Formats: sequence, structure tokens, C-alpha cells
Amino acid sequence: MKLIYLHGLDSDSNATKAQITHQFCQEHYPDITVLRPDLNRTPDEVVALLVELIGDGKDTVLVGSSLGGYFANLLSDMTAVPCVLLNPSIRPDLSFRRFLANHFDGQPLADETVIYRTSGGWQIKFADLAWFENHRLIAKNPNKIKVLLKMADELLDATATQAFYQSCGVAVLAQAGGDHRMSDYDKQVATVLNWVLALVNLPR
Repeated sequence: MKLIYLHGLDSDSNATKAQITHQFCQEHYPDITVLRPDLNRTPDEVVALLVELIGDGKDTVLVGSSLGGYFANLLSDMTAVPCVLLNPSIRPDLSFRRFLANHFDGQPLADETVIYRTSGGWQIKFADLAWFENHRLIAKNPNKIKVLLKMADELLDATATQAFYQSCGVAVLAQAGGDHRMSDYDKQVATVLNWVLALVNLPR
């Protein structure tokens, strides 16, 4: 089977959780092929890349963290491929507005205005906020989605995320404490892989 790990903002294909996931599969599930695409590109380019990697979706699961969780859910909505979400971003169009604090000249922002540059090289433009607003998550396949939340997430509103997914009928594991990066992921990865295997109906 194929596991596609989607990293978050200001990260890349070598993200810590991506590496932990890859190593865990090598040690315990060598038949799982782990792909770790670099998502530092425009949203349309991310979607096109993931559609290509997913292919027919057979025996494929997405695992996404933060903004990667948003894209994992979006592609699940589009293709019905199952996904596991780690502290996912559900409204990037809102959370990215924190980057507008650097643009206080009082003039309207042009679509091409760069509001933030990620460490991986993606230049987020003002128009990207509208893209995310126009591509809202639905969680239309709730039985194919699992969510792991750290309720003390310092960057995203975990309570709002929990409420959204539970209202959609998605199974959510909400853990007290923790942080946005999910620093204890080495202790969570076994649970994540159990979910991955269950989502493709493989033995645990």
C-alpha cells in the first residue's frame, strides 16, 4: 500500500513527523511505500501534484499535519481517498490572515502581493486567501477520516477543529496538553499507523 505524508507550513518533505512515519514503516511495515512530497508551491499546484500521486487511490492513505491536514482532507473530499489528520488546519483563509499584519500601509492589497514566504520557498500571495476560502473543507467521507488533536495547540484552535469534525461525524481523538508540532509524535505514530491500516482494511 501507499502512504502519502503531507507536511505543514514552514516545513518540507524532511519534516520530523514525516521522517518518524517513514522510519516506523520501514521497521514495522516494510510493505508500505511512504511518499513525502514537498508542498511548497501554489495551492493549485499542490492539488495537481497530489491527484497525480494518489492515482486511482487504491490502497492509498494520506497523513497530513497542520496545513498538510487541510490538503489531505481536501483531497479526501475530491477523491474519497482515506486520510489521517494531525492537528489539521481547517480554515487557512482565516489563520493566514495573521500574515497581513506586515501590510499596514492602508492601501488595498493586490492579488499578487506576497504576504509571507515559507522556509521552504513558497511565496504566499494575497490571492491565496481567496483560494482557500473558495475551497472549504466538507469532510464528505467521514468514515474515511481520523483526526488526532492536541488540545493545547498554541497555533490553531483545537476546540473549533474538534467541533467541526465531530459535527461531520468524523472520529476524533482529542488529547489534553501537547503542542501544535505534536512533539510526542514518536509515541503517537503507532496509533496513526493502526488507523492507516484500518482505513485500507488491512490487518493491524
